[in-house]
Amino acid sequence: MSILDSLVIGAGQAGLSASFHLSRLGISHVVLDADARPGGAWQHRWDALTMRDVHGVAELPDDTPPPRVGARANITVPEYFASYERKHALPVLRPVHVERVEDRDGLLVVRAREGEWTTRTLVNATGTWSHPFLPHFPGMETFVGEQLHTVDYPGPEHFLGKRVLVVGGGASAVQFLGALAPITDTLWVTRREPVWRTDDFTPEAGAAAVALVEQRVAAGLPPASVVSVTGLMLRPQEREAERLGAYAARRPMFARIEPDGVRWADGSFERVDVILWATGFRPAISHLAPLHLRSTAGGIQLDRNGRGTTAVADPRVQLVGYGPSASTIGANRAGRSAAKGVQRALRSAGASVTTG
Repeated sequence: MSILDSLVIGAGQAGLSASFHLSRLGISHVVLDADARPGGAWQHRWDALTMRDVHGVAELPDDTPPPRVGARANITVPEYFASYERKHALPVLRPVHVERVEDRDGLLVVRAREGEWTTRTLVNATGTWSHPFLPHFPGMETFVGEQLHTVDYPGPEHFLGKRVLVVGGGASAVQFLGALAPITDTLWVTRREPVWRTDDFTPEAGAAAVALVEQRVAAGLPPASVVSVTGLMLRPQEREAERLGAYAARRPMFARIEPDGVRWADGSFERVDVILWATGFRPAISHLAPLHLRSTAGGIQLDRNGRGTTAVADPRVQLVGYGPSASTIGANRAGRSAAKGVQRALRSAGASVTTG
């Protein structure tokens, strides 16, 4: 039986960064990726999303990011990732669909549809895109119109001539309204009153936001959404929707869904043709359940008071793209931290590291 020193699950930005740093440290490993092609979640984004629209793609280690121009993000970023994999000869295997990670006599066994791998350490970089969150509301199964989640968003042209209800208080909802309000009829509902950010998002503000996420992860709580700690901001491309009143007309969450619309607790009703659920994502970590990493608070506690990547419950496991590292810049930095964590775990176990 061949035993790897480490194994990375996921070849998005965080996974590629981790693989790069593992290679730098001479740690033999493979990267298992569920997609048939390079690009991580970016290859699944809608065609209308351009590099100008994205929050930014931090450069991968020892590289520079693609330019912020009008090119499609779902083409540009995958090409960037593919070039990076080739340039650094990263050991990515795809498509491999990981289903479970188990402990077997002190080693980690990664089971997938395509095979089985045994490793001393693990870097989980599965992100959130494959685990969309869809809340349940009474009557939603009776709706005769169309229901889409962010993962299904086909672009603004699809909604022409339709009345669209956008559900959610995050950045995606704001962006969808920005694209749709100028071309069709929209309605916005959120569970809580939106918190708008009026000042510049400075590096200091970013650090403060990350610190709040770190506190949750350090306590073993599930990570909070980015917007919950940063607030919402309008970009120039959303100013027309603002002028049209798309954001000011926000309503609180409805009580139930009916065949042709939604009804509030006060009895008021709005007819809609489409419900667009911009309700976010959750960490895609169900395959780690056999390792019992979750704390009693419901999340996975990480070391260094939430700033690290090592699972407190099992130091053999690193999580990148989780909690404070669930951002383009954070994911990149977390790759180096995870590689160092792997190195520490191997030394602690007295393993003879195989270079490769």
